[in-house]
Amino acid sequence: MKAVDSRTTPSRRLLHAGLLAVSAATSGAFAAEDPFSGVEVAAVHVSGAVHMLTTGVGGNIAVTVGDDGVLIVDDQFLPLAERIQNAIDEIGGGRPGFVLNTHYHGDHVGGNRHFGEAAVIVAHSNVRTRLAADEKVVPVALPVVTFDEALSIHFNGDDIAVFHLPAGHTDGDSAVWFKSSNVLHLGDQLFSGRFPYIDLEAGGTVQGYIANLESVIKSAPADVKVIPGHGPLTNIDGVRQAAAVIRATRDTVARAIAEGMKVDAIIEAGLGDEYAEWGSGFINEENWIRILAMDIAQRGH
Repeated sequence: MKAVDSRTTPSRRLLHAGLLAVSAATSGAFAAEDPFSGVEVAAVHVSGAVHMLTTGVGGNIAVTVGDDGVLIVDDQFLPLAERIQNAIDEIGGGRPGFVLNTHYHGDHVGGNRHFGEAAVIVAHSNVRTRLAADEKVVPVALPVVTFDEALSIHFNGDDIAVFHLPAGHTDGDSAVWFKSSNVLHLGDQLFSGRFPYIDLEAGGTVQGYIANLESVIKSAPADVKVIPGHGPLTNIDGVRQAAAVIRATRDTVARAIAEGMKVDAIIEAGLGDEYAEWGSGFINEENWIRILAMDIAQRGH
């Protein structure tokens, strides 16, 4: 994740303040109290050979275990790598041979430094570009296989499709579809039941985020199981609901701005009680309104 630049606007500083701990953790700059001391990794079987690993912090991990070995999608924070490996071992796996990164943020790629010693790391080209530009990222943590649009991996009897989701959460997001298992990992292109974080400084856009969700709704099987970047396991209805909420709240903020309301006044008015639970994650209602307002200011109504 990107550190806060003192030259950014107050609203950007607010949005990034919560990410400082992430940046510190992934770079090894820990506070006196270890923020990961009580974190446990839980494995949930999803379908076929695919499991989901959750910790309550950082992004959800997908794991496929089978005759070909172990492949994981994302790898969370570096300090949790051994606990993640232990969870993989408990479901019958070993050291991963492949790591697929859905995007470049530290709560999804922090473990690259550990798992990259034995695994082939795969990601969109922009993920490697952004990670390589960070002097704290060592070479072993960089993707060694990159792509621009899509690629296929044939592993554990599954045809795994990895495809780019442009200009959504960032400019380098990918989704991973385990076709035989009928499981789709959307990375941070989906926050299940929560307002999403959209990294406007890394090529993310609200309209692109909505368009990507709509594309998934149209193209994915109706009964696919969906692993979000954050939040509980869901399905296409969960994706559809997320797209509707993002579209509706963006329209609300756009109308208010068009009527001459300032951002602080929109925050004071709120988005409505029906969205109270959606603001219970990292991005609360105020932060979500600020993201929407910044996106509208950059790209118009």
